[in-house]
Amino acid sequence: MTRWTTDDLPDQSGRTFVVTGANSGLGRQTAAALAAVGARVVLAVRDQRRGEEAARSMTGEVEVRLLDLADLASVRRFAEAWEGPLDVLVNNAGLMAVPLRRTADGFEMQLGTNHLGHFALTNLLLPAVTDRVVTVSSGLHRQGELVLDDLNWERRRYSPYGAYGQSKLANLLFTLELQRRLEADGSPVRALAAHPGYAATNLQGNQGRVRNALMAVTNRLLAQSDAQGALPTLHAAVVDLPGGSYVGPDRFSEMRGHPTLVGRSAAASDPVLAGLLWDASEELTGVRYPVHQG
Repeated sequence: MTRWTTDDLPDQSGRTFVVTGANSGLGRQTAAALAAVGARVVLAVRDQRRGEEAARSMTGEVEVRLLDLADLASVRRFAEAWEGPLDVLVNNAGLMAVPLRRTADGFEMQLGTNHLGHFALTNLLLPAVTDRVVTVSSGLHRQGELVLDDLNWERRRYSPYGAYGQSKLANLLFTLELQRRLEADGSPVRALAAHPGYAATNLQGNQGRVRNALMAVTNRLLAQSDAQGALPTLHAAVVDLPGGSYVGPDRFSEMRGHPTLVGRSAAASDPVLAGLLWDASEELTGVRYPVHQG
C-alpha cells in the first residue's frame, strides 16, 4: 500500500489556503507544507507575535492575520476583511480537555472554539470558497455525546474530556450537514474532515500539572510527530476525495501511520442529529448558511 507523505503533495501554485491555529502544532505543519509547494497560505492566529514567528520559519508566500475563534466579533472581522477567492479553508485550531471556561460570547470554551467559532467562520467565508472546507476532528469524537439542550455545559457537571469529545463529534456532524447543503445547492465545494491520530502537540498541554506530566510521558512513548499528524489534514486538503470523506492514520487503531479514509461513530453519521446541531449553531452564533452557493 502506498504511504502518502508530503513528498506526494502536488504543486499548489495559484491557490489560496486559510489555516486556523497555524502558529504551532498541526496547523503550523500544515501551513508550512502547503506554502512549500507554492500555495499562498494565510495563517489565522490568535497571537500575532507567535504567528509572525511561525511565518518566518516557512518557505513560500505566507501571511498572518488575527483570528480569535473564541470571540465571534473577531471571526466577523476576519471574514469581513477577506477579499478574493479562497480555495481551501482548513479549520484546524482547537483546545483539548481544558478546565471550564467561557468564550467572549458565553459559550463553553471547547465547543465555542472547536466548533462554533469554525461554524461561524466557515459560513461567513463560504461565498469565497472555491474548492473545499476541511475540519479537523479527533478519534475521541467516539466518546463524545451531543446534548442539544445543554451544549454549553450550563446544567451538567462539567467534564473536560466530555466537552472535548462533544466538540469533536460536532466537527463531524458539521461536516456532514455542510456537505448535504452544498450538494443540495449544486455547489462544487466539498466538506471533508480529518483527524491526526495520536500526535504530540501543545494541544495536550493545558490540562493541569499532573495530567500534563503524565501526557508528556505518554507522548514520548506512543505519539507520532506533529508533522506526521498533519498528513491526514494535508491529504484531505489537496487529494481528489468525495465530499464528506474522513481521513485519518492507517495503523494502530488510527493512532499512527499514513493517511487513509476512516470510519466514524454512528452518532457522527446521523443526518438528523447533524441538522439539529446546525440549527442550534445558527441560533447560538447568529450566523446562517449563505444561500445560492455554486
